[in-house]
Amino acid sequence: MNYRHIYHAGNFADVLKHLVLSRLIVYLQQKDKAFRVLDTHAGIGLYDLSSEEAQKTGEWLDGIAKVIDAELPAKVAEIMQPYLDVVRALNPDRAPNGPLTFYPGSPKLSRDLFRPQDRLSAMELHPDDSRALARLFEGDYQVRVTELDGWLTLGAHLPPKEKRGIVLIDPPFEIEGEYERLVEGLAKAHRRFASGVYCLWYPIKKGAPIIAFHDALKALEIPKMLCAELAIKSDRDQTGLSGTGLIIVNPPFTLKDELHAALPELKRLMAQDRYASHRCFWLRGED
Repeated sequence: MNYRHIYHAGNFADVLKHLVLSRLIVYLQQKDKAFRVLDTHAGIGLYDLSSEEAQKTGEWLDGIAKVIDAELPAKVAEIMQPYLDVVRALNPDRAPNGPLTFYPGSPKLSRDLFRPQDRLSAMELHPDDSRALARLFEGDYQVRVTELDGWLTLGAHLPPKEKRGIVLIDPPFEIEGEYERLVEGLAKAHRRFASGVYCLWYPIKKGAPIIAFHDALKALEIPKMLCAELAIKSDRDQTGLSGTGLIIVNPPFTLKDELHAALPELKRLMAQDRYASHRCFWLRGED
């Protein structure tokens, strides 16, 4: 209940997560039929990078600030354009290479990419954050904000009535057992909505049980699970993130190639030491 994403908004983990989310949305929009994004840990939706909290950590300076004006190969620029266009639109008066003021959380990013038929269900447990999120989307018929523990939605709120959708599971990892809860939550959700596209975020830092986490996911025997990871520095530090990871279930067939193109550029732009690395591989599936 004490977690505030404002301290981390726009950091390197957000860049990878939001790039992938944007690609999932763009892919589902290739068909006219509506879909729903279910965001289980939604936050407040829009972050003021000029605020005292964001300025205190300045994590966005080593994240989105390194990417927004970067010169990119044409293919990577095309891949990143939907995501970066949302960020740019939130900062219309920004001078080239100037500071950003606003950064979208995943609910705002999703909503700004939507067509009229697409829908968002945003869950946020913290009362203050839930109220802020509701204010952001007040009167918006395409968005439903619910003050609820996001883990509970993986049963009661699936499948969506549209029968198409993306489930973003992005817990704060404040308490013990979050890796295990991700595995359990995915298993429960997949039983109810096997055709859904799932995107699970996890932190990479010293001592994190990544191998055990991956093994537990593989044991679920879900047919298609893609893993993408980006490390920006060595994990020798005892505290803080050294890397970020995503598990994408039922990914678009284009996503792996897109990530193979984008990840080296993200590493180049956001690396903090020579130990920065990236990888993208099938945890279960086509390889």
